Amino acid sequence: MKEIANISSDFPRVVIIGAGFAGINLVKTLQHKPVQMILLDQNNHHQFQPLLYQVAISGLEPDSVVTPVRKLFKSCINMIYRMARVESIDTNDRRVITDIGFVRYDYLVIATGSSTNYFGLKDIENMSIGLKTINDAINIRSWMIQNLEKAVDGSTDREKEILTKFVIVGGGPAGVEMVGALAEFKKYLLKNDYPEIDGDLMKIYLIQSADRVLPAMSSRSSMHALQVLEDLEVDVMLNTKVTGYDGEKIQFERGAGTETMNAGALIWTAGVKGNSIRGIAPDIMHKGNRIKVNEFNQIAGMENVFAIGDIAAIISDEYPEGHPMVAQAAIQQGKLLGKNILSLIADNKFDDAFRYKDKGSMATIGKKDAVADLKNIFLNGKLGWLIWSFIHLISISGFKNKISIALNWMFKYLTYDKANQLIIRRYNPNRQQVPIPHLEHDS
Repeated sequence: MKEIANISSDFPRVVIIGAGFAGINLVKTLQHKPVQMILLDQNNHHQFQPLLYQVAISGLEPDSVVTPVRKLFKSCINMIYRMARVESIDTNDRRVITDIGFVRYDYLVIATGSSTNYFGLKDIENMSIGLKTINDAINIRSWMIQNLEKAVDGSTDREKEILTKFVIVGGGPAGVEMVGALAEFKKYLLKNDYPEIDGDLMKIYLIQSADRVLPAMSSRSSMHALQVLEDLEVDVMLNTKVTGYDGEKIQFERGAGTETMNAGALIWTAGVKGNSIRGIAPDIMHKGNRIKVNEFNQIAGMENVFAIGDIAAIISDEYPEGHPMVAQAAIQQGKLLGKNILSLIADNKFDDAFRYKDKGSMATIGKKDAVADLKNIFLNGKLGWLIWSFIHLISISGFKNKISIALNWMFKYLTYDKANQLIIRRYNPNRQQVPIPHLEHDS
């Protein structure tokens, strides 16, 4: 097996696995510092996950929410990037094993993030789509448009009813934002783009196992979000647990009984789990496939090995299950660990322990409405939406992306037009992507 990124340096080598929010902010903290960084990720881009739902609903083009890693760090002279899938870590020999070779480290940081958690429901995993990657968003867009196109082309009444029924499972921010955008598509665009489909035929459901939507936010946010969704004619099913889906029929438990209903598409936003790596002992894993770390994000029993972001669980009295798996926690951990690594190199001690600064939670519901819990301040409606828009706009990577999204939102605020509803690649519910023949070899 060959050694990759074997470029000699007089500085300590920090290997970072993952180009998500945690990994990217660690690189930013260590750039131009006396370390050699090697960043590994199986994708060549960083994706801004909070806006994936807008790609899924054709509100934004995919390249608006992703930034190539090499472009993001084109001026960073002490970072080497390799597109590789990490297979395992060997802490005895201080090596990371990938599908293209191995790389040695002095300090190792695992920032592999999280993926959709289907809780062992294999049929749902095989027949639905999560909303964690840009591929997921593109697939949802293709699936939705394909179903609508099929519904206008000689389908029976029963087939039309199934093809125009969309179900989102999970009432957290991702589910609420996705279902709100889909409901606005039905309300304002369906009759123009698909005049053959009766607007009353298309049905949108949000299924939530808890007794309210946005359970991690304040009750005021939950109540407002529910009211807005109901005004958009979304059928919100609370205290309902989905247990199966075969591509046409959804099985769910509500009350004491089991019920079923037909649906042409199921989008799963009901949970996430950490992306673990072989080489981590089972006894240091926490619930949700997360790695237990101390207050300095150091993995117990592993010298100079750290975990940050969604994959890391700092257990404390305040956070008995670890910090929330959100971007802000990952960003803060990435920044602090960078400082701690520099302090460890210089003085053989950590600079400071991690203390999560909760800046609040937000969720948008449609085009002109959002809820925001900012410490002791509650905002909703247009003001909440403006705050949500501003914070997301300044957070996204790349000046070009900021301008593109700002102009896009300004235009869509005045109209209800969407981006081009293109099927870039066909999508089959069994997760096989089928290229469109006439586009397969286009340059």
